[in-house]
Amino acid sequence: MAMGFYQYKAMDADGRIQTGRTDAGNIADLEMRLQKMGLDLINCKQIRTMAGVFAGGVGRRDLILFCFHLEQTAKAGVPILDSLVDLRDSTENRRLREVVSAMIESIEGGRTLSQSMQDFPAVFSTLFASLIHAGEQSGQLGIVLGKLADNLKFQDEQAAMTRRLLAYPLFVSMVLVGMVFFLMTYLVPALLGFVTTMGHELPLHTRALIATSDVFVNYWWALLLIPAGSTAGLMILTRISPAVSLAIDRSKLRMPLLGPVLKKIILARLAEFFAMMYSSGITVLDCIHTGEQIAGNKAVAAAMYEVGQQIADGRSLSEGFESTGLFPPLVMRMIKIGEATGKLESSLDNVSYFYTRDIRESLARLQAIIEPAMTIMLGVLIGWVMLSVLGPVYDIISTIRV
Repeated sequence: MAMGFYQYKAMDADGRIQTGRTDAGNIADLEMRLQKMGLDLINCKQIRTMAGVFAGGVGRRDLILFCFHLEQTAKAGVPILDSLVDLRDSTENRRLREVVSAMIESIEGGRTLSQSMQDFPAVFSTLFASLIHAGEQSGQLGIVLGKLADNLKFQDEQAAMTRRLLAYPLFVSMVLVGMVFFLMTYLVPALLGFVTTMGHELPLHTRALIATSDVFVNYWWALLLIPAGSTAGLMILTRISPAVSLAIDRSKLRMPLLGPVLKKIILARLAEFFAMMYSSGITVLDCIHTGEQIAGNKAVAAAMYEVGQQIADGRSLSEGFESTGLFPPLVMRMIKIGEATGKLESSLDNVSYFYTRDIRESLARLQAIIEPAMTIMLGVLIGWVMLSVLGPVYDIISTIRV
């Protein structure tokens, strides 16, 4: 039976109206599915476009709950179908409930858990479904779910750390830009109006301030449009030109202060996923191929592709990584130790642990540097304005006194 997606309006046992989206073979099938959820169909509309139907509303923390629930019930020996039914009935997220309901119907139709996940690529990535499939094949589904939950928590912590790092600089930058526009377009012209009419020769820093103010007054629109246009043009170039995209991603890794932290974040994620996939029984070449997809940086993805080519040609994993020249000595040393001892998973876990700890310390140091740096920039700007305005005024007053 060909499946389609429907947007429905239904009523629960208490008479409350519920709306949502789910998949079904036809309207009769939709009614049966809703009845199992304790809902009576009022009306529905078929959605032609399946892509992205479940993209919104299911976040990382919902997936953590999903993995944790299935992990605990799997360890307790609860069948996966019963576990999903319990999750559907207990979750408060409507979107997740719809996805789980559709998965239950799919599994009741004879499909596996990983196969049912493939119907919702916007919720479960290809990597996620592949790991679940590996867990099903190896009989270690509970362990894989636990590792997925830990990895999602790790990603959530990284995102929270990054938000904390960027929140203050972004706020101060917005205040700084707003203050610059206010000073240059309103306050400075008003203050310097008196100074320029006195006819005295102005110092260089005052003339520079007047010229800067004139640029802001006369070309404020260009100052706003040029950065926005440049950013948009660069984004378009990165999409249409792989060479430009690769060059930009390489430059990101070479940025002062932020570049090393970004590289550590990428390497920690790669090591974490590699260890998880390898321990789940996925081959090294497949792990490398997946690493290309999750790197999030074209330069690192190109290096992973090169590693895969080296391994396919018969070289060892450590030799393949070493040939790229991109990975630091710590990664190389850990991979060599893992290959020599047959404990590659443990070595990669150590790499992930080390970099995760180092990332936290690096982000804390960056935040400690950025905050005073932004404050100093703001102080220098205000000091320049005050000196450029009050200096000539003081000179004029001194002349009048004489």
